[in-house]
Amino acid sequence: MEPAGSEHRGAVRELRLHLVTWNVGTASPPPDVTSLLQLNSLGPTMDMYVIGLQEVNSRITNFLSDLAFDDPWSIFFMTVLSPLGYIKLSSVRMQGLLLLVFVKHVHLPFIRDIHTHYTRTGLYGYWGNKGGVTVRMSLYGHTICFMNCHLPAHMENTEQRLDDFEKILEMQFEGENIPSTLDHDVLFWFGDLNFRIADYGIHFVRESINNKRYNLLWEKDQLNMAKKKEAFLQEFIEGPLQFKPTYKFDLYSDVYDTRDQKSLFWFNEKKRKPAWTDRILWRVKNLCQHASKEGEFSEEEQTISVTLNNYISHMSYGISDHKPVTGTFGLELKPLLSDPLITLNPEGEWSAEHDVLISYSAVPEFPSSAWDWIGLFKVAFRHVNDYVTYAWVEDDEISSNKDSKQIQPNRTLIEKDLTQEENSWMQKPDNLESLDEF
Repeated sequence: MEPAGSEHRGAVRELRLHLVTWNVGTASPPPDVTSLLQLNSLGPTMDMYVIGLQEVNSRITNFLSDLAFDDPWSIFFMTVLSPLGYIKLSSVRMQGLLLLVFVKHVHLPFIRDIHTHYTRTGLYGYWGNKGGVTVRMSLYGHTICFMNCHLPAHMENTEQRLDDFEKILEMQFEGENIPSTLDHDVLFWFGDLNFRIADYGIHFVRESINNKRYNLLWEKDQLNMAKKKEAFLQEFIEGPLQFKPTYKFDLYSDVYDTRDQKSLFWFNEKKRKPAWTDRILWRVKNLCQHASKEGEFSEEEQTISVTLNNYISHMSYGISDHKPVTGTFGLELKPLLSDPLITLNPEGEWSAEHDVLISYSAVPEFPSSAWDWIGLFKVAFRHVNDYVTYAWVEDDEISSNKDSKQIQPNRTLIEKDLTQEENSWMQKPDNLESLDEF
């Protein structure tokens, strides 16, 4: 997909979003995620990947290591996606909860105001084993929010799950003029939500699954039941549950819980009834109130819409007792931004043997800062801090006028950094954003 430029002002564009939720049960990454990320799909490539994990290994030694370095799951997905032209745009971690957002390079100049947040709900809000992690941003001028949650377990805790989700929804991002969670144009809610199938016994549930009569179980799904009663849930949309309940499986199999083992005090552990614990829902702001009639919206309300193209589980992955669930979406939007804040002007071939000049221009409303910098990156860089070298914009500036500015990075530093690299370099794009926009 080509970036939205001034020549495309007002044109409707479609972005493809692939969203993953997976309770990984403290396991290490699997050998391959080609099918999980639909990397062999014959259709258009994804513009964005959003990956929400629960129960990432958070033992104290692992967690302290992950604070200093990227965790194994982040490294794994970066290794898979960065050679394909994706950058890790943002991430947020709270103990076992991890949320990763990857995006194609071409969209970077039109993504702004990225913020993250986490909300603890375990042990009355003092412990982060349960709760939610959130990333929000402005995408081509539209506000988008992604919320990965791990809610309380067990059949009897439906009300606690709903209370915790309401608390998570009430969180506020730090910063000025950032909308509340429900005031975003689009909100995606996903994770191990832990809702169960009520009333029916385990044998009826398993027999319905074996006969692929999933519809017999829908009306007793606790989340479906709650959506009919709770006003704050009624604007959330979910695709049909046309796949097997994703919990609880024996490891490395597609067989539901068969354990016959002794637990505390030598009582047999009860086999878990299958359930759709792992879910993906979304909400388009004011969609319900402003639909003039089914399938028809006013010109203003059509500035962004969400279409679910695929909602499936992935039975081949067996590293935990949950199966991952993915949703593939089309985001159809009218770009409200057509020009990047910063435009870099290529200077031709760069060489460590000559002085390097970087010319750039900024739009008048660009909020410049003494901390602004311009980085030199490999072609397949993984994230914004994966630079080879950089220059401080203010310290290295040598000329400035109303149309453009020039900076001259330290030649010695560039020569030292470049000579340590054996890889080829990309031509600097003409619209790479400053750090503020990552």
